[in-house]
This record gives sequence, C-alpha cells and structure tokens, in this order.
Amino acid sequence: MAASSSSNTPLRRRRTRTPSLPWTVRIQAAALEVAHRLDGSIRRPLFWLGDLKVKVGASHAQPRSDVLLVRSADITIDASRGLWARVFCPSAAVIADADDDAAPLPIFVYFHGVLFSASSRPYDAFCRRLCRELRAVVVSVNYRLAPEHRFPAAYDDGVAALRYLDETTPIPLPLPPDLLHGAVDLSSCFLVGDSSGANMVHHVAQRWASSMSSATTATSTLPPPPPLRLRLAGAVLIQPFFGGEERTEAELAFDKACRILSVARADHYWREFLPEGATRDHPAARVCGEGVELADTFPPAMVVSGGFDLLKDWHARYVETLRAKGKLVRVVEYPDAVHGFYAFPELADSGKLVEDMKLFVHDHMSGGFD
Repeated sequence: MAASSSSNTPLRRRRTRTPSLPWTVRIQAAALEVAHRLDGSIRRPLFWLGDLKVKVGASHAQPRSDVLLVRSADITIDASRGLWARVFCPSAAVIADADDDAAPLPIFVYFHGVLFSASSRPYDAFCRRLCRELRAVVVSVNYRLAPEHRFPAAYDDGVAALRYLDETTPIPLPLPPDLLHGAVDLSSCFLVGDSSGANMVHHVAQRWASSMSSATTATSTLPPPPPLRLRLAGAVLIQPFFGGEERTEAELAFDKACRILSVARADHYWREFLPEGATRDHPAARVCGEGVELADTFPPAMVVSGGFDLLKDWHARYVETLRAKGKLVRVVEYPDAVHGFYAFPELADSGKLVEDMKLFVHDHMSGGFD
C-alpha cells in the first residue's frame, strides 16, 4: 500500500500472508534472532556492542553525516540510579528553514524499546531523524532495564525524567553552549516511544497527568504543590507493547511472520519485567477495558500499528479503551509493516511514520485535533 491509513476507524484485520522485506532488513532481523536464546531471553551484550558512547555532559564526538543539522550531548538525570539521557538539538540552519524560525521548539521525550539503550545506533539515528525533520529537541531517556530492575522501575525513571525537565533551571538544560539554538517550549512536550517504550509512554503519561490534577487540588491543611511547567501536549505510541493471558487472533496468525518478535519472546519479556508471580493480565501489560484509569488531563494520543504486528489486536483494544473514556486518539496503521519497522530507514513506512508524526504534532500545537 502506497500510503498509511490515518483515521478514526478501527484497526483493520488482514488475511495471513508473509511480509515482503528487503534483504537488508531480513539480515538485521536474523541478527536480532541470534541475539536471543532459545527460551526467549536476551544476550544483551550483543545489543550493546554497537552503542555510540559519549562522555556524559559532553557534545557528541562521533563524526556524523548530519553534524551540521543535529548535535547531541548526554546529561545525567539521577546519578544514584544511573539515569541519564541523550539530548538532540536541531542546528541553527535547521531552525532557520522553519516557517517561523522564532517559535520555541517543542520537546520530545523518547523511550526506547527494551532490547536497546539510548546510545544504541538505531535509536541514535532515529532520534536524530526526528530532531532534524520535526525541528524538535529530543530527550532520549536511558531508563533502567529488567530483569535487574523490574516493574515499576522504568515508569519511575520516566516520571523522574519529566520532573527533571520541569524543575531544571535555567532552561535550556545543562548543555554545551553551542548545542541549543532557540527557546524550548515546555508546554509543548510530547512523549514518544516504541514497543516497550510505547508501553512506558502510556503509564508515564497517566502518572504525569494525575500529578497535574493533584497539583491543582488543595486541602484544608496543606497547600497544593508548585504548579508544573511541563505540560504533555501529546503521546505517540509506536506499536505499544501491551498484552494479556489471552491469545489474540493476531498473535496466533503472525507469531512466525517476522524474526523481530515472536509470542515466546514477548512472554519472556513480560516474565522479566512484571513482579514475580504476576501474569500478563497485570495492569502494566493489559491496558484495555473498564479497569484502565485515565486522568482528566491524559494527552491526545497517536497509536501506530502494523498489519503484520502480532500485537496489533492489543493496539486495537487500547484504542477502543481510550475512545470509550472520551480521550482523543488518532490511529495510524501501516498494513505492510512488521513490528519494529521504524528502525529500518530503507522501509518506506519508516519515512511515512515521520510524516504522520509531523502532522500529529502540528495539528495539536496549532490547537486542532481531528
């Protein structure tokens, strides 16, 4: 299909068939498979071999083809728990190309998938692309990973990153002086994440929205906490990692459709992340139905799904839940996409995703949402 489907219609089902992928993508998918053991566990050091390391607090020293368009630096958020982030900033040349080069820049807080880190090459490249093409400051959070740090450590880290941005003064962040060109608009903050990172987007957004509600409430004995400067303008969930004990039609149909994700691997990820003894019906995993709590200020959402993604039925249920609770949600489906398609720039849908994100951000920042 030449274009993505962006609408308020339910996610569509397709008959089972095999995705057509370029040989370069098939080779990378095979490498991902090799990095897993037979029981679904991860040989994590293999994923970190290609990490782009840089001294925290220093500008990115790696030679890059976009060095004149995007600069980056690593910042420490909480040294006690090893929490840091890589910050990507558009250059003065990129900002000058904008229609309104004096407008403050939106900020994207990005949560990567469970297999990688904020310094992994695929995420470094993807965040640079978002920074460059959407003219935004991107903060890619290197949160703590399971199984060493189970639920709710990752969610705690996500909220800590937002609080750091909210409380850090002055704005901009403690970055090298030549890194950031222009002002940052904390009232135009978008949470973005893929797979397990998209799961984080939901839960962190809910926590932050709840804290915003409580910040406006005073009791007879205690004043309300200081108002929050950071406001969530939107949430972009790219193929969110949701699940449950039930096996859905898509899980059965697309278990072997692509080497990137299988039912066995998904089950293993949940066993490593959820509390000991918890099932996949835990609220962290099963985010659908009447039991899901959503704050009044939960942000507008863009939910991205793929036609060959074995999690797509959970995406559809999540969308139904948001709409049933009166939340604004935009569905973007790429019928030929597998789980993780966005990490492969050679796939046309990867480019379409960036364009669809641009529309979502523009529509919301200009005050409209359809």
